[in-house]
Amino acid sequence: MASVAESKSPQESRSVSAQQLREFWHYFSENKGAVAGLVVVVFLIFLAAAADVVAPHSPIQQYRDHLLQPPFWVEGGSLAFPLGTDAVGRDLLSRLIYGSRYSLYVGCVVISISMTLGISIGLVAGFFRGFLETIIMRLMDIILAFPSLLLALVLVALLGPGLTNAMIAVAVVVLPHFVRLTRAQVLAESNRDYVTSARVAGASRLRLMFVTILPNCMAPLIVQASLTFSTAILDAAALSFLGLGAQPPTPEWGAMLAEAREFILRAWWVVTWPGLAILITVLSINLMGDGLRDALDPKLKRS
Repeated sequence: MASVAESKSPQESRSVSAQQLREFWHYFSENKGAVAGLVVVVFLIFLAAAADVVAPHSPIQQYRDHLLQPPFWVEGGSLAFPLGTDAVGRDLLSRLIYGSRYSLYVGCVVISISMTLGISIGLVAGFFRGFLETIIMRLMDIILAFPSLLLALVLVALLGPGLTNAMIAVAVVVLPHFVRLTRAQVLAESNRDYVTSARVAGASRLRLMFVTILPNCMAPLIVQASLTFSTAILDAAALSFLGLGAQPPTPEWGAMLAEAREFILRAWWVVTWPGLAILITVLSINLMGDGLRDALDPKLKRS
């Protein structure tokens, strides 16, 4: 099989890749919710990248003559501040736009750390087995035994408040999911014929782990990463809400909710917009993750 694959011309390889992409999009696009989620995620990425151009004001600029000004369609509102202002006169729309940067940044950093470490540890546990596997999996079980937010709170309390430490804490909390999934996939793939052939051909352990087995384990890991992305955003926002994540005046959505708590009864817009931003972002990423699962899992594909 390997010799046949290697003998393919560049044109044939490109044709196969294009066909795989078309097949992926076919199954992904059948899930309309996943397509809608993808559109929202792409829009958020655009907002985060172009925040300096799109946002009408600086996220930390205070307009003392416009404290708690309502949205423009409410009496007393103004188009200069379309979604209103907060308790110190900062434009909420601008803070929401800049806040998308922090949420996407948190998700990317957490996924990068937890996925890299989780895959590496899971490969070791699944490939070497024995005493080392037992130690690794029992450590993962201990981490999973704690409520995720409680464990993140403890870790941030030890490391100190701040967005960086919050991301490290969340990465540790979600790490066991990648370790367990990777180990399960490695165990399922290790006895297949192509792995046996590579082992007989003299492939080293590192090559077997990272070149032969890992690429065939990536589909469920990609789905897990997309779902963990939303978990990372939620946990980081919760830590910021509790004062242990992003610190004021950072325009992070969880921190914005924390600052707005005391105005919930007389200025509904200060609490509503950050909460909706978190809700829509997490929902969109979860919907997109469902679509990835449908497109990447052969068991869910319909002929």
